Amino acid sequence: MSWSERFGARLSRDTSGGAQSQAGAGARSGGISSAVSGVRPARSRMLDYDYSLLWAVIALLGLGVVMVYSASIAMPDSPKYASYHDYAFLVRHIVSLVIGTIGALVAFRIPVSTWDRYAPKLFLIALVMLVIVLIPHIGKGVNGARRWIPLGVSNMQPSEIMKLAVTIYAANYTVRKQEYMHSFAKGFLPMAFAVGVVGALLLLEPDMGAFMVIAAIAMGVLFLGGVNGKLFGGLVATAVGTFTLLVWASPWRRERIFAYLDPWDDRYAQGKAYQLTHSLIAFGRGEWFGVGLGGSVEKLNYLPEAHTDFILAVIGEELGFVGVLVVILLFYWIVRRSFEIGRQALALDRTFAGLIAKGLGVWFGAQAFINMGVNLGLLPTKGLTLPFVSYGGSGILLNCIAIAVLLRVDYENRVLMRGGKV
Repeated sequence: MSWSERFGARLSRDTSGGAQSQAGAGARSGGISSAVSGVRPARSRMLDYDYSLLWAVIALLGLGVVMVYSASIAMPDSPKYASYHDYAFLVRHIVSLVIGTIGALVAFRIPVSTWDRYAPKLFLIALVMLVIVLIPHIGKGVNGARRWIPLGVSNMQPSEIMKLAVTIYAANYTVRKQEYMHSFAKGFLPMAFAVGVVGALLLLEPDMGAFMVIAAIAMGVLFLGGVNGKLFGGLVATAVGTFTLLVWASPWRRERIFAYLDPWDDRYAQGKAYQLTHSLIAFGRGEWFGVGLGGSVEKLNYLPEAHTDFILAVIGEELGFVGVLVVILLFYWIVRRSFEIGRQALALDRTFAGLIAKGLGVWFGAQAFINMGVNLGLLPTKGLTLPFVSYGGSGILLNCIAIAVLLRVDYENRVLMRGGKV
């Protein structure tokens, strides 16, 4: 074999060996690349749900525990609660939080499609409970109102269940009747009738505050779902007219409105405006930074319902303007994130989920606004609690479940944005 032939054979072996080694390296690098592309990109940096929303809720719940204890610590000194120990309301509130947390964990695992499927049945169940609470010897009356169903260790308030039920049902109705949203007979009237029945039952308890929140939820979801503008305007006018008529036809409601307009009048200060005047005194004492945690005077059996409807007044007295501002900002963030989650769901063509998220935002925003307005004297006195903060088993349970449903909508949005299926 000549020199040139031997050189050519060697060059061929080297080239093929190099190609094989490069192929092996390519295979290894390809394996590494595929491993990287197969594992790491799939593990997106996107979180499973909105942690900022969750922490805002946790902050309100934590503040609620502290303030419920502070606002209720002197209540056993009054004859009405003489049999209660100092920690009675705190223990009950913590038990409600535990039950609410369990309920939220269960609700989070329920797909949004399941809520959609059972929305009419859930609304009917809540409606039946509103009827049951009015039956003598079944519904429990407190301070002249029959709003609770005794369940042994605790009481259930059907109006709280209805708030969640009407949110889900209104979203379901809007999706089902989307083509009729511009029709009065087929789109507007059936939902107005359903809300009217709920309102009639709530006014028999009576519980106008809950009715105002439920009406706001239903109208908000219909508006966001694309109801005809003229029909919506008619709905709003009808609702305002109905509330005005109810107030004018009821002497004690009319008296409450007059007391709200001039709470310092001698005729009202020790009567219908008693709660409002002491609430305003509490805010006045708090000034910018409050008198200090536990230092409230108004909670010493001067301000009625300090641990429920008027807990914001105690916050204002003990933590001042700064404490109240923090509460307002936390609610602002919850409402804002609710609408952003709803908008994201609508962008993903998930109309029902988007309307639920926005409906829940309307719920939390409307109820918090009414409660704060009552505490600050901007609105007439209503028996509404501050969501996540006030004492109350049913309210805490349903608030926790509602937030879990909202987080579920957000979770499914994120799964879909990753390319997964729900």
